Amino acid sequence: TKETDWLSVGLNDRQVEESRARHGSNELTPPKRPSMWRLYLEKFQDPVIRILLVAALLSFVVAFVENEFAETIGIVCAILLATGIGFYFEYDAARKFDVLNALGSEALVRVVRNGQVCEVPRKELVVGDIIMLETGDEIPADAELLKAESLQVNESNLTGEPVTRKSTDHSDFDKNAPYATNRLMRGTTIVEGSATARVIAVGDHTEIGQVAREATVLTGEKTPLNKQLDRLAGFISKIGYTVAFLTFTIFTVHGLMEYVPKVDMWGSENYWHVFGMVLNNFMMAVTLIVMAVPEGLPMAVTLSLALNMRRMLKTNNLVRKMHACETMGAITVICTDKTGTLTQNRMTVSQMLMQDEDSALLDEAIACNTTAFLNESRTEGLGNPTEVALLLWMQGRGSDYMKVRQGVEEVARLPFSSERKYMATIVNSSVLGRKVVYVKGAPEIVLGLCRGLSEEQIAGYHVQLKDWQMHAQRTLLLAYKEVADTEDDCAALVQSGGLTLLGLAAISDPVRPEVKAAIEECHRAGIRAIMITGDHIDTATAIAKELGILEGGKRAITGAELSAMSDAEFEKVFRSIAVYARVQPEHKTRIVNAWRSAGYVTAMTGDGVNDAPSIKSADIGVGMGITGTDVTKNVADMVLADDNFATIVGAVEEG
Repeated sequence: TKETDWLSVGLNDRQVEESRARHGSNELTPPKRPSMWRLYLEKFQDPVIRILLVAALLSFVVAFVENEFAETIGIVCAILLATGIGFYFEYDAARKFDVLNALGSEALVRVVRNGQVCEVPRKELVVGDIIMLETGDEIPADAELLKAESLQVNESNLTGEPVTRKSTDHSDFDKNAPYATNRLMRGTTIVEGSATARVIAVGDHTEIGQVAREATVLTGEKTPLNKQLDRLAGFISKIGYTVAFLTFTIFTVHGLMEYVPKVDMWGSENYWHVFGMVLNNFMMAVTLIVMAVPEGLPMAVTLSLALNMRRMLKTNNLVRKMHACETMGAITVICTDKTGTLTQNRMTVSQMLMQDEDSALLDEAIACNTTAFLNESRTEGLGNPTEVALLLWMQGRGSDYMKVRQGVEEVARLPFSSERKYMATIVNSSVLGRKVVYVKGAPEIVLGLCRGLSEEQIAGYHVQLKDWQMHAQRTLLLAYKEVADTEDDCAALVQSGGLTLLGLAAISDPVRPEVKAAIEECHRAGIRAIMITGDHIDTATAIAKELGILEGGKRAITGAELSAMSDAEFEKVFRSIAVYARVQPEHKTRIVNAWRSAGYVTAMTGDGVNDAPSIKSADIGVGMGITGTDVTKNVADMVLADDNFATIVGAVEEG
């Protein structure tokens, strides 16, 4: 079935409501929380509170003897205050955690409804919905595959298998697999490829809804600062117990040595005097212990962090892990992605250099070799921003991409990857009337695979590309190749060369106006900003110079140059490198680990599934709230609600 046929298969509004009434909503029932009383009583398990309870009991006994209850009332108030505040903020944290989990239900999913591709919150999916998924997406509900392209899924949170191949072809089915080869399970993640699927189960009826709800369980992870304070409290406690024991022993022995020889110990009033003296000495020792233990300090830090999280949320920093608050204040290096973080992620085709005046093939290449869609008004798009920019350019020239796409039968597709740096789709072309492979990718990779160009033409194209890149524009090359009816291996067809050039595109993405000031502020604070991008080195260098990242003798290198360096060589030069271009996922992790090994506190930003390993490796992982994939957000310590670099600087200030 052709991709565009899904538009007629999607549910309408009436069918959505009927399905929701029959099968329920796509929300998991949260695990049962402890009751408020149980949560409050748990506060009394704190060893410091137990010391205070013993002190209160002993003080109460002495108070009856001396008829002085002020000390007892003071200790009881301290207990109620400490347990009450601790209970309130833990209860408040639990409620906020529920809200944070609910945000996951608001994540948008591409779905076909009413004959249009649109985005709806994950919680609004219903059984029967047609969903469209790409690399990096978390699967929002259990679904049956209708179409799969080079599809690999990470099912480790259900089966332990890191990567499983999925397909609709019965010859590819694995009878021994835990889940059917044509089934997608909620909570798993697409590692490579794209898919169109029909939802078959939602909410608690999904597999993960029945067997696991790890995502909604509160964790009691202690912050680095709290661990240090606990060690400090333990040290002071040992000193306090030792001093208290010595004080009690010395005062008691001294009192007995002074009093006993002077009186007749057989008198009952003398026993009572000795008991009172020993009790007073014990109370003095207990008071020393209570005073020595800084029981309020960890609580004060927790309060500070909780209030800090609240303030950071107001500045678009959604802190997922509390330790991010304090660690952000110690950051010395920020490794940042370029697109969407330093720039506005509003791609527009500024120039298109067409090889042929007849643009029908170019239109078909743009319309078919993409996973993007335009919205109903045709003013914005859904999908990769670069692909959306091409569709909008085509739309601006009066060509209807959807009509072109509907007139073509797709045979196979090879999704874009940062390793290949190109995307390819095989179709039965309506323009040429035969099978064609369309290619779109990095010019330095694809241009070398093109035929029919003279050395002079190639040199001219390189000059033009260099000029665009020096003006901070992303460059893209589109090409095609006629293929035999029996051929359907995209990668092999592209690598064999013989492509025909269709056009060269320059795509601009304006720099965020507030970022330059934010980077200057970082430099004043002694924080290094490192740009890591998949763009061409000239494009990256132009933007880095504009923002002030590439100054003071700093330099830029490519991922290929980094790969050629040994660890020892990289260790000598990494401090002088401020820009990394054309990088691969493993490069990012290597860069982060180099800075961390040298003793720098490192933050790493990212949005794609390929950023997840480096985000996890950094001291602070920062995910993107708008463009970020579910995988990236799940491993991040902090999420930028507005994807803006300047927001990170605000988080450092709060930290």
